[in-house]
Amino acid sequence: MTEKSVTNVCTRGSRRMWSRALLAGSMLVFAAGPWAGVPSWADTSSVIKPSGPAQRIPDFVELVKQVKPAVVSITSMIRSDSLEGEGGGMGGNGGPFPFPFPFQMMPQSSKQLVEARGSGFVISADGYVVTNNHVVKGATKVSVTLDDGTTLPAKVVGRDGKTDLALLKVTPTQKLPFIELGESDDVQPGEWVIAVGNPYGLGGTVTAGIVSARGRDINEGPYDNFIQVDAPINRGNSGGPLFTQDGKVVGVNTAILSPSGGGSIGIGFAIPSDTVRSVVDQLRKTGHVVRGYLGVNAQVISPVMASALNLPAPAVAGAPPAGALVASVSPDSPAEKAGLKAEDVITDFNGQKITTPHDLAVRVAAVAPGTQVTIGYVRAGKAQTLNLKIGNLATATGDTGKASSAVGGQHLGVALAPLNRDMRQQLGLPQDAHGVVVSDVEAGSPADQAGIRPGDVIQAVGSQQVDTPKAAVALVKTAMAAKKPLLLRILRDGQSLFIAISSDGSSAGAPTDNTAGGDDDEN
Repeated sequence: MTEKSVTNVCTRGSRRMWSRALLAGSMLVFAAGPWAGVPSWADTSSVIKPSGPAQRIPDFVELVKQVKPAVVSITSMIRSDSLEGEGGGMGGNGGPFPFPFPFQMMPQSSKQLVEARGSGFVISADGYVVTNNHVVKGATKVSVTLDDGTTLPAKVVGRDGKTDLALLKVTPTQKLPFIELGESDDVQPGEWVIAVGNPYGLGGTVTAGIVSARGRDINEGPYDNFIQVDAPINRGNSGGPLFTQDGKVVGVNTAILSPSGGGSIGIGFAIPSDTVRSVVDQLRKTGHVVRGYLGVNAQVISPVMASALNLPAPAVAGAPPAGALVASVSPDSPAEKAGLKAEDVITDFNGQKITTPHDLAVRVAAVAPGTQVTIGYVRAGKAQTLNLKIGNLATATGDTGKASSAVGGQHLGVALAPLNRDMRQQLGLPQDAHGVVVSDVEAGSPADQAGIRPGDVIQAVGSQQVDTPKAAVALVKTAMAAKKPLLLRILRDGQSLFIAISSDGSSAGAPTDNTAGGDDDEN
């Protein structure tokens, strides 16, 4: 177990672990005098003076009475072999956050079944139940226990590992009380929220807190867009609802950040209800999820790249450049058919601002195939728009890959060679591939620091295509002489990316991999 871990919060095993803590009292001393309020010597011209209506701490008693009957406990019998090697939380993608939680796994028979406990909530009177995928993944048997103690067998209608959601169905003898999904886009940091679930097997547990942040990407899946909350969430809360004070579900409790891998420290994550609504509707209709497809590989924009691309300066000085830089466009994709090109910067998708490639990936994936959308982008410093019809990711045949961003210095420190027939075969490139090959990189040079590697193919310097080392060198010298940032288009492992090199010889750091969505890597 690492010192820091993000953990899915379902609990496995029938034994409970209890701990006791000693609470030490403390005293706060408030002193009057010059230090009470603003010091006399302070400049008060820009002092912040918050104001707001006087409010009492909210009472959730009536709300809990109304919503609690729709919250259920879920027990899954999971094959122990399905747990082996499972990593990376929702998508099983590994990374720095280990999974599963250090559950108490109790063999139930010679078949080595493990009991997993989680939470869920009823969304229809005829017995549809929402929970987390990791609560039922690999389960041979699933049962749902209602708030009144009734236990019903459940069928897994469908699962989606990329968002960690699952839909179950029980057959009740009468109509079940159920709860509605709210609008997670309306939730604001500082707003009170209530979590109800089954932590450590203690069904019907209620905790409260506030929304700490929105749009959290914790690198657990390609479409991370979590609501962060400080309401205590623990093992067994997985799949339980997160309510606002109007009694609507705005999230599904899924994971916690825990330095020790233990209980809550006040940093929990919930899947937004807008994502839940889209995924659950598809699972209910077809048992699987279909996602939108644009057909671009996108990357983060560094300040040097923004300068090289003649992008407008951010509205706030020092703010990072916003948008998703198109590194490549897949052949025969919706993006190519609509006219998007490499070096375009996508800034708006269907009326929603795009600040990073991850934003673009989440927005594209949420759109149903066949939907007409409007895309705002910047090309050669000029803002433009276009309309296109989103494709189906499941049937997309375009290349996928990861794009990186990097910057370098004035002296490149590279040796170039022609891209001849033998070199194309050696690098596994098609015979129509063009450019010049980086045959060597000087250790410690700006090119090395920027992440240029031997075997990279430089296809363009700025907006001009290059086919010979001589042409590439001439364009680089011209750009350097003009003291302008240099933008190189690189072909690496069959994927296009851009590397920007500043005019002052400084390096802003090494490349940073950036997942651009789609089927893990592509929009």
